[in-house]
Amino acid sequence: MCLIVFAWRPGHALPLIVAANRDEFYARPSLPLAQWPEAPDIYAGRDLEAGGTWLGLGADGRFAALTNIRNPHQPPARRSRGELVARFLSSKMSIDDYFSDVVGRSLEYAGFNLLVGTPEQLWHYNALAREPQQLGSGLYGLSNAGLDTPWPKLLKAKAALQEVLGDPQPQALLALLSDAQTAPFADLPDTGVGLATESLLSSVFIASPSYGTRASTALIVRADGSRHIVERSFGPYGGHLGEVELRV
Repeated sequence: MCLIVFAWRPGHALPLIVAANRDEFYARPSLPLAQWPEAPDIYAGRDLEAGGTWLGLGADGRFAALTNIRNPHQPPARRSRGELVARFLSSKMSIDDYFSDVVGRSLEYAGFNLLVGTPEQLWHYNALAREPQQLGSGLYGLSNAGLDTPWPKLLKAKAALQEVLGDPQPQALLALLSDAQTAPFADLPDTGVGLATESLLSSVFIASPSYGTRASTALIVRADGSRHIVERSFGPYGGHLGEVELRV
Protein backbone atom coordinates (compact mmCIF):
# COMPACT_ATOMS: atom_id res chain seq x y z
CA MET A 1 0.00 0.00 0.00
CA CYS A 2 1.60 3.25 -1.09
CA LEU A 3 -1.00 5.94 -0.45
CA ILE A 4 -3.50 6.29 2.36
CA VAL A 5 -5.51 9.41 3.13
CA PHE A 6 -7.90 9.31 6.03
CA ALA A 7 -10.10 11.37 8.29
CA TRP A 8 -10.20 10.43 11.97
CA ARG A 9 -13.14 12.04 13.77
CA PRO A 10 -13.90 10.49 17.18
CA GLY A 11 -17.45 11.25 18.26
CA HIS A 12 -18.62 11.87 14.69
CA ALA A 13 -21.35 9.77 13.06
CA LEU A 14 -18.64 8.63 10.60
CA PRO A 15 -15.51 8.50 12.75
CA LEU A 16 -13.14 6.95 10.21
CA ILE A 17 -13.00 7.55 6.44
CA VAL A 18 -10.18 5.93 4.47
CA ALA A 19 -9.14 6.08 0.81
CA ALA A 20 -6.09 3.96 -0.02
CA ASN A 21 -4.13 2.68 -3.01
CA ARG A 22 -1.95 -0.40 -2.87
CA ASP A 23 0.92 -0.16 -5.35
CA GLU A 24 2.85 -3.32 -6.19
CA PHE A 25 4.38 -5.32 -9.03
CA TYR A 26 1.61 -6.94 -11.04
CA ALA A 27 3.50 -10.24 -11.03
CA ARG A 28 3.21 -10.57 -7.24
CA PRO A 29 0.22 -12.87 -6.68
CA SER A 30 -2.60 -11.68 -4.43
CA LEU A 31 -6.26 -12.23 -3.67
CA PRO A 32 -8.86 -9.44 -3.52
CA LEU A 33 -10.79 -8.30 -0.46
CA ALA A 34 -12.66 -11.18 1.19
CA GLN A 35 -13.44 -12.84 4.49
CA TRP A 36 -10.51 -15.12 5.37
CA PRO A 37 -11.72 -18.74 5.64
CA GLU A 38 -9.32 -19.67 8.44
CA ALA A 39 -9.85 -16.36 10.30
CA PRO A 40 -13.48 -15.34 9.66
CA ASP A 41 -13.20 -12.14 11.70
CA ILE A 42 -10.71 -10.75 9.16
CA TYR A 43 -11.81 -9.00 5.97
CA ALA A 44 -8.85 -8.13 3.77
CA GLY A 45 -7.00 -8.81 0.56
CA ARG A 46 -4.15 -11.27 0.75
CA ASP A 47 -0.58 -11.34 -0.49
CA LEU A 48 -0.13 -14.90 -1.75
CA GLU A 49 3.65 -14.64 -1.78
CA ALA A 50 4.06 -14.04 1.95
CA GLY A 51 0.55 -14.50 3.34
CA GLY A 52 -0.05 -11.07 4.87
CA THR A 53 -2.15 -8.11 3.82
CA TRP A 54 -1.88 -4.37 3.23
CA LEU A 55 -5.20 -3.20 4.70
CA GLY A 56 -7.99 -4.93 6.53
CA LEU A 57 -10.68 -5.14 9.18
CA GLY A 58 -10.82 -7.40 12.22
CA ALA A 59 -13.07 -8.24 15.13
CA ASP A 60 -14.18 -5.61 17.66
CA GLY A 61 -13.82 -2.78 15.15
CA ARG A 62 -10.11 -3.33 14.49
CA PHE A 63 -8.52 -1.66 11.48
CA ALA A 64 -4.95 -1.78 10.19
CA ALA A 65 -3.05 -0.69 7.09
CA LEU A 66 0.53 -0.06 6.04
CA THR A 67 2.75 1.61 3.48
CA ASN A 68 6.40 0.97 2.75
CA ILE A 69 9.12 3.58 3.28
CA ARG A 70 10.90 4.17 -0.01
CA ASN A 71 14.63 3.55 0.33
CA PRO A 72 16.42 1.79 -2.53
CA HIS A 73 19.49 1.23 -0.35
CA GLN A 74 17.89 -0.62 2.56
CA PRO A 75 19.05 -4.24 3.06
CA PRO A 76 16.78 -7.20 2.31
CA ALA A 77 14.22 -7.81 5.03
CA ARG A 78 13.91 -11.01 7.03
CA ARG A 79 10.11 -10.81 7.27
CA SER A 80 7.19 -9.55 5.21
CA ARG A 81 5.59 -6.29 6.35
CA GLY A 82 2.13 -7.60 5.52
CA GLU A 83 2.19 -9.86 8.56
CA LEU A 84 2.14 -6.76 10.77
CA VAL A 85 -1.37 -5.92 9.60
CA ALA A 86 -2.61 -9.51 9.76
CA ARG A 87 -1.24 -10.00 13.27
CA PHE A 88 -3.05 -6.97 14.67
CA LEU A 89 -6.33 -7.88 12.98
CA SER A 90 -6.26 -11.40 14.38
CA SER A 91 -4.99 -10.42 17.82
CA LYS A 92 -6.78 -9.67 21.07
CA MET A 93 -3.81 -7.61 22.33
CA SER A 94 -4.26 -4.02 23.35
CA ILE A 95 -2.65 -1.43 21.09
CA ASP A 96 0.01 -0.77 23.75
CA ASP A 97 0.93 -4.44 23.96
CA TYR A 98 0.90 -4.80 20.21
CA PHE A 99 3.29 -1.90 19.71
CA SER A 100 5.58 -3.19 22.44
CA ASP A 101 6.00 -6.27 20.29
CA VAL A 102 6.32 -4.35 17.00
CA VAL A 103 8.92 -1.88 18.28
CA GLY A 104 11.07 -4.72 19.53
CA ARG A 105 11.03 -6.47 16.16
CA SER A 106 10.69 -3.64 13.63
CA LEU A 107 14.27 -4.04 12.37
CA GLU A 108 13.30 -7.46 10.99
CA TYR A 109 11.24 -5.66 8.32
CA ALA A 110 12.03 -3.22 5.55
CA GLY A 111 10.94 0.34 6.37
CA PHE A 112 7.22 0.82 6.92
CA ASN A 113 4.41 3.01 8.21
CA LEU A 114 1.71 1.23 10.16
CA LEU A 115 -1.78 2.40 11.08
CA VAL A 116 -3.75 0.46 13.68
CA GLY A 117 -7.04 1.35 15.26
CA THR A 118 -10.04 0.38 17.32
CA PRO A 119 -13.34 2.27 17.60
CA GLU A 120 -11.77 4.44 20.33
CA GLN A 121 -8.20 5.00 19.12
CA LEU A 122 -6.08 5.36 15.99
CA TRP A 123 -2.29 5.08 16.09
CA HIS A 124 0.57 5.57 13.63
CA TYR A 125 4.01 3.98 13.77
CA ASN A 126 6.96 4.87 11.54
CA ALA A 127 9.69 2.23 11.63
CA LEU A 128 12.45 4.84 11.28
CA ALA A 129 11.17 7.05 14.09
CA ARG A 130 10.34 4.00 16.25
CA GLU A 131 7.87 5.92 18.41
CA PRO A 132 4.14 5.03 18.20
CA GLN A 133 1.92 8.11 17.99
CA GLN A 134 -1.73 8.29 18.97
CA LEU A 135 -3.59 10.46 16.49
CA GLY A 136 -6.04 13.18 17.41
CA SER A 137 -8.95 14.28 15.25
CA GLY A 138 -7.83 15.38 11.82
CA LEU A 139 -7.21 14.74 8.16
CA TYR A 140 -4.02 12.77 7.50
CA GLY A 141 -2.03 11.18 4.73
CA LEU A 142 0.64 8.52 4.33
CA SER A 143 2.70 7.68 1.31
CA ASN A 144 6.24 6.29 1.37
CA ALA A 145 7.86 8.66 3.86
CA GLY A 146 6.60 10.05 7.18
CA LEU A 147 3.08 10.95 8.20
CA ASP A 148 1.88 13.96 6.17
CA THR A 149 5.16 14.35 4.26
CA PRO A 150 4.05 16.91 1.64
CA TRP A 151 4.65 14.97 -1.56
CA PRO A 152 2.49 16.26 -4.45
CA LYS A 153 0.34 13.11 -4.65
CA LEU A 154 -0.35 13.24 -0.92
CA LEU A 155 -1.32 16.91 -0.93
CA LYS A 156 -3.61 16.34 -3.91
CA ALA A 157 -5.29 13.29 -2.38
CA LYS A 158 -5.80 14.99 1.00
CA ALA A 159 -7.38 18.02 -0.68
CA ALA A 160 -9.69 15.74 -2.66
CA LEU A 161 -10.69 13.87 0.50
CA GLN A 162 -11.47 17.16 2.23
CA GLU A 163 -13.84 18.06 -0.60
CA VAL A 164 -15.97 14.91 -0.17
CA LEU A 165 -16.05 14.68 3.63
CA GLY A 166 -19.47 16.30 3.75
CA ASP A 167 -20.93 13.22 2.05
CA PRO A 168 -18.18 10.58 1.83
CA GLN A 169 -19.65 7.94 -0.48
CA PRO A 170 -17.45 5.01 -1.60
CA GLN A 171 -17.62 5.97 -5.27
CA ALA A 172 -16.36 9.48 -4.49
CA LEU A 173 -13.46 8.04 -2.49
CA LEU A 174 -12.59 5.66 -5.31
CA ALA A 175 -12.77 8.51 -7.81
CA LEU A 176 -10.15 10.53 -5.95
CA LEU A 177 -7.90 7.47 -5.94
CA SER A 178 -8.08 7.19 -9.75
CA ASP A 179 -6.13 10.38 -10.52
CA ALA A 180 -3.29 9.33 -12.86
CA GLN A 181 -1.82 12.81 -13.43
CA THR A 182 1.90 12.90 -12.62
CA ALA A 183 3.48 15.82 -10.79
CA PRO A 184 5.68 18.43 -12.51
CA PHE A 185 9.36 17.49 -12.44
CA ALA A 186 10.15 20.54 -10.29
CA ASP A 187 7.83 19.27 -7.53
CA LEU A 188 9.14 15.71 -7.34
CA PRO A 189 10.83 14.43 -4.18
CA ASP A 190 14.29 12.89 -4.46
CA THR A 191 14.17 9.45 -2.88
CA GLY A 192 17.07 7.97 -4.82
CA VAL A 193 15.14 6.10 -7.52
CA GLY A 194 15.87 8.42 -10.46
CA LEU A 195 13.78 11.09 -12.14
CA ALA A 196 11.81 8.78 -14.45
CA THR A 197 10.73 6.54 -11.58
CA GLU A 198 9.99 9.50 -9.31
CA SER A 199 7.68 10.79 -12.03
CA LEU A 200 5.94 7.44 -12.49
CA LEU A 201 5.36 7.15 -8.75
CA SER A 202 4.17 10.75 -8.33
CA SER A 203 0.58 10.17 -9.41
CA VAL A 204 -2.17 9.10 -7.02
CA PHE A 205 -3.00 6.19 -9.35
CA ILE A 206 0.01 4.47 -10.94
CA ALA A 207 -0.15 2.50 -14.19
CA SER A 208 2.68 0.89 -16.16
CA PRO A 209 3.43 -2.49 -17.78
CA SER A 210 4.98 -4.04 -14.67
CA TYR A 211 4.17 -1.95 -11.57
CA GLY A 212 1.23 0.10 -10.47
CA THR A 213 -1.88 0.47 -8.37
CA ARG A 214 -3.17 -3.04 -7.77
CA ALA A 215 -6.06 -2.16 -5.44
CA SER A 216 -8.03 0.97 -4.52
CA THR A 217 -9.97 0.78 -1.26
CA ALA A 218 -12.70 2.98 0.19
CA LEU A 219 -13.64 2.44 3.84
CA ILE A 220 -16.41 4.13 5.80
CA VAL A 221 -16.76 3.34 9.50
CA ARG A 222 -19.92 4.37 11.33
CA ALA A 223 -20.30 5.23 15.00
CA ASP A 224 -22.51 2.17 15.52
CA GLY A 225 -19.55 -0.04 14.55
CA SER A 226 -20.78 -0.99 11.08
CA ARG A 227 -18.24 -0.78 8.28
CA HIS A 228 -18.67 -0.35 4.53
CA ILE A 229 -15.66 -1.27 2.40
CA VAL A 230 -15.25 -1.32 -1.37
CA GLU A 231 -12.15 -2.49 -3.22
CA ARG A 232 -11.33 -2.22 -6.93
CA SER A 233 -8.58 -4.39 -8.41
CA PHE A 234 -6.33 -3.51 -11.33
CA GLY A 235 -3.81 -5.14 -13.63
CA PRO A 236 -1.09 -3.91 -16.02
CA TYR A 237 -1.62 -0.44 -17.47
CA GLY A 238 -4.39 0.11 -14.90
CA GLY A 239 -6.79 -2.37 -16.45
CA HIS A 240 -9.87 -2.87 -14.26
CA LEU A 241 -10.13 -6.47 -12.95
CA GLY A 242 -13.10 -6.32 -10.60
CA GLU A 243 -14.79 -4.80 -7.57
CA VAL A 244 -15.75 -6.19 -4.17
CA GLU A 245 -18.17 -4.49 -1.77
CA LEU A 246 -18.72 -5.65 1.80
CA ARG A 247 -20.75 -4.38 4.74
CA VAL A 248 -19.56 -5.81 8.04
